[in-house]
Amino acid sequence: MLVLDRVRRSFGSLAAVRDVSLRVPAGSVFGLLGPNGAGKTTIMRMILGIYPPDGGTIAWRDQAIDSDVRRRFGYLPEERGLYGSLRVREQIAYFGELHGLARRAAQRAADEWLALLGIEHYARRKTSELSKGNQQKVQMAAAVVHAPEVLILDEPFSGLDPQNAEAILDCIRLLAKRGTTLLLSSHQMWQIEDACESFCIISAGEVRALGSLSSLRADFPTRTVRVGPDLPALRTVFAERGFPEPRRANDGDLLYLTSAETDFGALLRAAVAAVPLETFERIEPSLGDIYSRAVGPQAVA
Repeated sequence: MLVLDRVRRSFGSLAAVRDVSLRVPAGSVFGLLGPNGAGKTTIMRMILGIYPPDGGTIAWRDQAIDSDVRRRFGYLPEERGLYGSLRVREQIAYFGELHGLARRAAQRAADEWLALLGIEHYARRKTSELSKGNQQKVQMAAAVVHAPEVLILDEPFSGLDPQNAEAILDCIRLLAKRGTTLLLSSHQMWQIEDACESFCIISAGEVRALGSLSSLRADFPTRTVRVGPDLPALRTVFAERGFPEPRRANDGDLLYLTSAETDFGALLRAAVAAVPLETFERIEPSLGDIYSRAVGPQAVA
């Protein structure tokens, strides 16, 4: 387990991380969410030993993260960290050697990831000649070529088109199946909602929400009811029960906001008795809904 216990870090008078505690089970995929400046990258860099914490402890499998433990980690920074003049295969293998792989083992692993990411035909090209999306794939390969126990991904989808973003997601899924522990940050919540098992939402360096999506949803106070068709008798059913005016969905269905404690069975029976009902759906809050409530209106991802 990767454990952060009351970790804090300041830069001068700026408290970037304030008493953050996390537990990431080995082999799981963990999402770290928050607006720009929330402290996500600082947390990641403390895990990697780039910044020492001012207080608290960080451990992997009950060990403090020293240089030997750090070599078993992988890191994909948000900024490009590639050598533009190196050829792609050479570059990936070089990063593998930095993490302790013998040269031939590093070259074999580089070839495997080139094929998995669909960029084997760029193996002999200089990295600077590749598109931004393909450079991100090279950087991903360089981060995982040594089969890390823990992989830290800082905004892995930043600036990618949907096809390249899906390729990175496929890589994340494959690594999870292989038992890698992954911690990633992203503003693309629709992409990581299904990929991550647990989430931590931070703002101003503090934890605002923590848990699995199901547990976060259980704590969310409202739900949306989608009903149709839009008929006066159906609107009356909801109006008599004190519901506010609904929104209209693109297909004409009505969207009512209600408490999570609403008796949805009784509501469905009343709607069916009133009109020939075509749609009745209880919509759970999305990760984006939970994020917005946890962070508040002052910060935008």
